[in-house]
Amino acid sequence: MRVVMFGYQTWGHRTLQALIESGHEVTLVVTHPKSDHAYEKIWDDSVAELAAKHGVPVLLRRRPGDAELLKAVRDAAPDIIVANNWRTWLPPELFDLPPHGTLNVHDSLLPAYAGFSPIIWALINGEQEVGVTAHRMNAGLDAGDIVLQRAVTVRPHDTATDLFHRTVDLIGPVVRESLDLIASGRARWTPQDRARASFFHKRSVEDGRIDWTWPAERLERLVRAQSDPYPNAYTYHDGRRLRIVAAAVSEARYGGTPGRVFIREGDGVVIVAGADAHTGRLPGLLVRRVRTDDGAEHTAADYFTTMGGYLTAHP
Repeated sequence: MRVVMFGYQTWGHRTLQALIESGHEVTLVVTHPKSDHAYEKIWDDSVAELAAKHGVPVLLRRRPGDAELLKAVRDAAPDIIVANNWRTWLPPELFDLPPHGTLNVHDSLLPAYAGFSPIIWALINGEQEVGVTAHRMNAGLDAGDIVLQRAVTVRPHDTATDLFHRTVDLIGPVVRESLDLIASGRARWTPQDRARASFFHKRSVEDGRIDWTWPAERLERLVRAQSDPYPNAYTYHDGRRLRIVAAAVSEARYGGTPGRVFIREGDGVVIVAGADAHTGRLPGLLVRRVRTDDGAEHTAADYFTTMGGYLTAHP
């Protein structure tokens, strides 16, 4: 089949690599210009450079609504468009243009976690699986019929970085198998159950701000979800920002006010956590490693030389 690809960052790069290796003819690639957004500078393998290396024409667009782009896609005469990590809405005159429409590859197990940063949100929320879904694009956000889905298990100590690597490895096989099913006429399209759909916005640095009224279990997942190279989960200590880079749930239960720097336990320092921490029935967050704004990393035991005081959401 003749394929036009819309994509960006490493997700788009893996998709284009799979298309090039699949034997299908890639006639045009559309990608975004480089971005200064904190999350879009991560996993930023260049789709444009890969296309150029293989002699595929490339167009750069922030949004896809102009007449020049529509003409270029029509002239490329695709049988199908394949999209992955295209960051803005595609209009129907584009996604419905080819005979087979547009296959969108999304890094969640749709219909849950449509939208942005699905792996991070899923990890924060304690999901047991994450994965990749190939579906036909329609006017809804990641809402079209599904042709293929693959999942990986979230292990107890997985970080978002671990899950990124394991799900991005699914992209090539999912793209190739989906196109084979479509080209051969064997594709079976399954409508999404919209009652199970959920939608998430782009993450920003603000979303890593720690709320100590969250239970310790969720805070521990937030720390893993904001693993390097993502912007780390952060709080403030004595008016200065402090990043939490490694943590666990305390073994004992502690009572008091959320955010209190309380006691050493094992190899870390316990911070009181949870809206009902005053009951004394909740574990705290056992902070193991922290990082200051100068980039210096410390064990919590070295950083918190005395107990007492509070970690706060703002300076």
